[in-house]
Amino acid sequence: MEKKENFGKLLHGGDYNPEQWLDSPEILEKDIAYFKEADINEVSLGIFSWSVLEPVEGEFHFEWMEEIIGKLYENGISTILATPSGARPKWMADKYPEVLRVDEARRRMLYGTRHNHCYTSPVYREKTRIMNRELAKRFGAHPGVIAWHISNEYGGECHCPLCQEEFRKWIKERYQTVERLNHAWATTFWSHRYDSFDQIESPSSIGEPGLHGLNLDWRRFVTDRTMDFIKHEVRAIRDGGSDKPVTINMMYDFRGLNYHKLADVVDFVSWDNYPQWHKKEEILTARDSGMQHDIMRTLRKEPFFLMESCPSATNWQPVSKLKKPGMLHAASMQAIAHGSDSVLYFQLRQSRGSSEKFHGAVIDHYGGDDTRVFEEVREVGESLKNLGEIAGTMPKPQVAVVFDWESRWAMEDAQGPRNVGLFYKETALKSYSAFRNLGLDVDMIDMEQSLEDYRIVAAPMVYMFRAGFEEKVRKFVSGGGKFVLTYWSGIVDETDLCFLGGTPHGLMDVMGLRSTEIDGLYEGEVNSGVPSDGNTLNMARTYACRHLCDLVRLSTAEAVLVYGSDFYKGMPALTKNNFGQGQAYYICADFEQDFYDDFYKKIVEEAKIPLPIEKIPAGVEVTTRASKETEYVFIQNFNREPVSMELPVGEYQILSGDYDGKIKRFGTVVLKKQL
Repeated sequence: MEKKENFGKLLHGGDYNPEQWLDSPEILEKDIAYFKEADINEVSLGIFSWSVLEPVEGEFHFEWMEEIIGKLYENGISTILATPSGARPKWMADKYPEVLRVDEARRRMLYGTRHNHCYTSPVYREKTRIMNRELAKRFGAHPGVIAWHISNEYGGECHCPLCQEEFRKWIKERYQTVERLNHAWATTFWSHRYDSFDQIESPSSIGEPGLHGLNLDWRRFVTDRTMDFIKHEVRAIRDGGSDKPVTINMMYDFRGLNYHKLADVVDFVSWDNYPQWHKKEEILTARDSGMQHDIMRTLRKEPFFLMESCPSATNWQPVSKLKKPGMLHAASMQAIAHGSDSVLYFQLRQSRGSSEKFHGAVIDHYGGDDTRVFEEVREVGESLKNLGEIAGTMPKPQVAVVFDWESRWAMEDAQGPRNVGLFYKETALKSYSAFRNLGLDVDMIDMEQSLEDYRIVAAPMVYMFRAGFEEKVRKFVSGGGKFVLTYWSGIVDETDLCFLGGTPHGLMDVMGLRSTEIDGLYEGEVNSGVPSDGNTLNMARTYACRHLCDLVRLSTAEAVLVYGSDFYKGMPALTKNNFGQGQAYYICADFEQDFYDDFYKKIVEEAKIPLPIEKIPAGVEVTTRASKETEYVFIQNFNREPVSMELPVGEYQILSGDYDGKIKRFGTVVLKKQL
C-alpha cells in the first residue's frame, strides 16, 4: 500500500455529492471555503454518480467531476474517487434485466434500491468494467486523486440461474465428488442425498433451508463471489492505468460477508461506524464501537480508515438522536486511538431530497458555518491537524480475542442449544471489555491468524474448529501462553459435522476436561459460580450466570468456581489446567461482566503484562499507539461529568487535550513519550 506516499497525514472529510448542485456553482465555492475553515483535507466523490456520469448508455460526462476534483486540489483538498457500482442507472435495468438480483424465493427484483445487481451477470460486469476503466483513464493519474473507493458497502446475494451455475462449479471444485459432498453435508439425514452436482441449488425458504452444510457453504460462496467482483472492479482500474491504492467500506457487525477474506483483496481497510450514542452509558457504547474498530484494524494489522461517521444524527436508526456537545470529538478521537488514520463523515453537505435528506451533515440545509455541528467538526479538524504525526503508528497488543465469521455463521444456524439468544458477539465483548478496562489494547483475530504474537488469547464460543486451530492452541499453551476457552467450543468441523469422541475436539488434554452436556437456560433463569475452597486463582466472589451452562468432567484441570444450584450444583463452572509451560482456562457458563473483569485481571497479573495506566476510573478508556521511536497514550473520559485521574505527566508530555488533574466530560488527552 502507498499510504505514506499518498496520505502522510490524518484525513478529515467524507462523502460529498456535488452532482446534486451542478446547477448552483456558488454552492461548490462556498463549500470549499467551509472545508478549509474546518481543516477538511479529503472528499469521497462519485459514490452514487453513475446516472450523471453515464446518463445514456455509452455517453460519458466526466467534465463536471474533473472540474470539481481540480478545484478541490487547488485548495489543498484530496479526493478518494469511488466506482459507482453500488447503484446502477435505470437504463441499464430496463435494457438488461439480468443485472437485477433474484431473491432466495427465486423472484427477480424490480429496479430500485442499492446493490440490486448480480455479481455474476456478464452484462453487469462488462458495464462496470467500462465505467471503471474510463474513470481510471481520466482521473487515475490526477494528483488530486489519492485512492479508489470501490463501490459502497458491499452486501447481499443473488440466486439467479447464473449464480446457481457458479455455485455448482464452486461446490464441485470444493468437494470433487458427490459422495464427499453428501458426507460433508450429512445429507442422508431426512433423505436429502444428491446424485449429481447439477441437483445443487442455493438455500431457500421455499426449498432447502435446513442443510447446515449447504447454508454454510452458500455463505462462503457469497463471500467468494463478492470478492471476485471486487477483484473485477480493481482489475478494470488497473487496466485503465491507475495504480493508486484501493479500499472498500465495510460495515458494523456485518454477518453477510467474511471480512477477513475481503481484506485480502484491498490495499487498506476502511469501514462505516454509526453508534447509537446516549442510548445507554457512553462507556458501554464506546466498548462496542472500540471492538469494531479493533476488528477492522486486525484484519490486516495495519492502520485502518474511518470512512463514514455521522457528525450529528442519523436518519435511518429507530431514533434520530443528536450527539451531545463533545461527543463527536470523543467518538472521532476514539477511532484515531484504535488505529484509524482518518475521520470521515457521511455527509459533507446534507441532501435536499430523497432517503437521507435528514441524515446529519457537516453543512446542513441552512448552509452556514455558524452551527453547533460545524463548530464541533472544526474542533475535530484542528485536533487531527495537531495529531498528524500519529499517522501510520499502531497499537501493539499482547492479548487477543478470537472472533471468527465462519464459526459464527455455523453456530447461529445450528438449531440449539438456544435458538433465540446465543449472544456470541456479546460474549466476545465481555472478554474484550475486561481487557480494555485494564487499559490493554486488543487484537480481534480469526482462526486463520497466528497466536504467536500474544501472551493471552481468549476464544469465546468457538463452536467450529477450522484452519488447524486446535493445533495452534496446543502449541501456544505448551509454549507458555495463557489460553481461555468457553462453553460451546470445538463442537463441529469446518462443514458443521459434529466431532465424535468428545469435545472440545483435540483439546481435551490441553483443557484437562471433557464437556458432557450443555444446559440452555430460560429467560430469567439464573445460576451462579461459587469459589472453590483454596482455588489457585484466589477467586473469592460469587457470580451470576445465564443462558448457557456447560457440564464438564475434569481429568487434570482444577475447579476454580463451581455451580451454585440446580442438579449440577458443585460441578465445575471455571477451570484451570497446566499444560506444558502454559495454562488453559475453561469458562463453563455465560457469566456477568464482573466475573470477566475480576478473572482477566488475575491472569493479566499472572502473565506480568504491564499496564499503561495503573488506576483507570470507571467510564475512562485508555488506548496506545506506537512507532519504533514514540508511544502515544489516549485517555478518554466517556462520562457525562469531569473525572479526576492521575496521569504520568512527568514521564510523558501532553500532546493534545486539557488536563488539570481532571479530564473534562467526553474529553480526550493524548500523551507522548519517546521510546
